[in-house]
Amino acid sequence: MTDYHSEQWLDLTHTMAADVLAGECPWEILADLSDLIRAWGQTLSRDDYTEITPGVFLARDVRVSPTATIAGPCIVGAGSEIRSGAFLRGSTLIGRGCVIGNSTEVKNAILFDGVKAPHFNYIGDSILGFGAHLGAGAILSNMRCDGAPIVLRTTPPISTKRRKLGSVIGDGCEIGCHAVLNPGTILGRGSIVYPLTSVRGVHPEGSRLTGTRGG
Repeated sequence: MTDYHSEQWLDLTHTMAADVLAGECPWEILADLSDLIRAWGQTLSRDDYTEITPGVFLARDVRVSPTATIAGPCIVGAGSEIRSGAFLRGSTLIGRGCVIGNSTEVKNAILFDGVKAPHFNYIGDSILGFGAHLGAGAILSNMRCDGAPIVLRTTPPISTKRRKLGSVIGDGCEIGCHAVLNPGTILGRGSIVYPLTSVRGVHPEGSRLTGTRGG
């Protein structure tokens, strides 16, 4: 399991969750994310953040469309934008300079600084590294059709013991329009998923993925 620690894919200087991710397999903290966000919220400077509703903390310069919905617990960092029709369903940690765009839905997820999910995206039970970008309609699926626990396609396979797990996307990844990342997908830093591609499995840094990848 030590080969799959967070630092392999993620620059931890770009998230408030650095201390809990360090040295751990990143998916392991998702079960506790709601409680962690509530605790972090209580430590935030009230000069820099406003608690707009119980458990929802926004940096003072965050721009929020009046048609967006934000449920707690949630933290949104400085310089981020929550656009029209976005739905933050709770247990969401959004970094600095992020964009959650038109009709994008996020739940139980960590977005590092600079993540852009601007158009019709679904991000469930996932972690997105620094500067990752989702093209329009890209989906991070978080549940198998049969509802079975998610098993990572590593050698040997790793059972996450989670019924819901989306993707871990490394720093600087580009996900093309209408791509689908199946449950338990992991992408190394700087990987590119081409439009309309279906991806599963664990892929190394700098991968270029097209078609149906991962079996």
